[in-house]
Amino acid sequence: MNRTAHAVRIGIARGMTEFKLSLKSPQDQSFYLFTAVAAMIYLFWNRNDKVEGTSLLAPTVALPSILGLMIAFGTVVGPAYTLAMEREDGTVLRARAVPRGILGYVSGQVVYQSISIVPMFAVILVPSFLLFDDLAHRGAAGWLTVLWVTVLGLLAVLPIGIIIGSLAPNAQKVGTWGMLPVMVLSGISGIFFPLDQLWGWVQVVAQIFPMYWLGLGMRSAFLPDSAAVIEISESWRTLPTVGVLTAWAVVGAVIAPIVLRRMSQRASGSAVEAAKEAAAQWVR
Repeated sequence: MNRTAHAVRIGIARGMTEFKLSLKSPQDQSFYLFTAVAAMIYLFWNRNDKVEGTSLLAPTVALPSILGLMIAFGTVVGPAYTLAMEREDGTVLRARAVPRGILGYVSGQVVYQSISIVPMFAVILVPSFLLFDDLAHRGAAGWLTVLWVTVLGLLAVLPIGIIIGSLAPNAQKVGTWGMLPVMVLSGISGIFFPLDQLWGWVQVVAQIFPMYWLGLGMRSAFLPDSAAVIEISESWRTLPTVGVLTAWAVVGAVIAPIVLRRMSQRASGSAVEAAKEAAAQWVR
């Protein structure tokens, strides 16, 4: 028990350190800037468009949906890339060599990837509130909803990123295994336009995955009750949102440790060297 608690504490400290370093990283700063610019261009381009069936402007409805997308994208692609790269460079192998090392490693990744949502939200929310009006209609209650949707969303989506990072053959394949599916789901999950505009079978598929429910939960936090008319069943469906995200969190909590353990057991010095050689050839 003491070893487990110690490993978790070390992991948390490692995650916090990685987060602080990421704020100073030109690469991460560029990502945050790109995210902000892309979101602002989309919102500004549609600033005068009204959402059909409501008196709300497009940025008012799109902003919370984009926040839901950022949770899904950041906590699937982020840990998937990190785990795949650190499996190849030997970080996972070194973690396995110490008692409870994998537990500490995963704890650090969970902390780092979760806290990384904060600057992603900040670079979108701050300029949005400066440029657009009527973005938040619920006050303090709305921000509490943002909090629980974010926490439950992280629990639902982070294991997916860990599973993809464990299964992807190499870091270059994460784009196909992780980024591409997220991009496809963003197009059918009601992020950029109401879900009921799509075919019935597409609506069913979209509602299986967490991204739709993340967007719905965020819209329920920012928009007035009258805006629920654009949603399926013309309601925010809070209980189904909690239920689906919780189900994904539970399934992920069961499957992710199994997949991660098997991946770490396959890690070896020869595998790391082979991955480095393959990466060097790919760069050349």
